[in-house]
Amino acid sequence: MASLTRDDVAHVAALARLELTEEELDTFTGQLAKVLDHAADVEALDTEGVPPTSHPLPLRNVLRADEPRPSLERDEVLAAAPSVEDQRFRVPPVLGEAP
Repeated sequence: MASLTRDDVAHVAALARLELTEEELDTFTGQLAKVLDHAADVEALDTEGVPPTSHPLPLRNVLRADEPRPSLERDEVLAAAPSVEDQRFRVPPVLGEAP
């Protein structure tokens, strides 16, 4: 693979309408060269027989089945409430309205 030059980075910066300082050109040339080297390393790997995947670890759904089951008794739940009225929870007004 051809190496990335400082002129290449300046050309791409100009296409992107980025104004880079001389120091930034040097910095980005080195950083982009490392990125391209790493991409070349990855491209050189033998991936024959490796199935495409979106995640390296096998994932499975950990949710339980949504099945109806017995719940607590109403009187038991209301007995634990701080305030009850007409067999319902009594709560303070949320919007400032009088109950």
